[in-house]
Amino acid sequence: MKQVELDKLDRRILDALQQDGSISNQQLAEQVGLSPAACWRRVRALEEAGVIIGYSARLNPEAMGQGLCVLVNLSLQRHTIDSTAEIEREVSGYPEVLQCFAVTGNADFVLRVVVPDMASYDRFLNEKIFTLQGISQVNSNFALREIKNTQTLPVARSPDCLLYTSDAADEED
Repeated sequence: MKQVELDKLDRRILDALQQDGSISNQQLAEQVGLSPAACWRRVRALEEAGVIIGYSARLNPEAMGQGLCVLVNLSLQRHTIDSTAEIEREVSGYPEVLQCFAVTGNADFVLRVVVPDMASYDRFLNEKIFTLQGISQVNSNFALREIKNTQTLPVARSPDCLLYTSDAADEED
């Protein structure tokens, strides 16, 4: 892991970009108190260091016809590297699965799934989840309403902070 030192200006940039990833460099520079050139260099450095990993638009699931959110707990029959890797590979290819976590506790994986309706979820289970080899139990939890959904990370408020990013070159040394 490579250490990335963030100063107050870097944190301001990250805060602003998390609020509006489509902000122009000119607007961002004005907001954080830098020249456009200095701001651009800092953003590029944060991208190259792996602190900023991408930009995207957030969509309203209901407006997109994907209003049913299900948290699915998957338990495995056996825990082997091959069976776990195969499930991870398969689940990663399902567009209905927005997030997948390997977890401890009562389940081995937790999936966040969005589909249009209950019939679509039934098809998803029967055609995809139930066909996975090595699954012993599936437990579905239906979201009644969304309380909080954010991808915004808290940015440290201390004068200086260190972030750790993966760096393939460092891992080879």
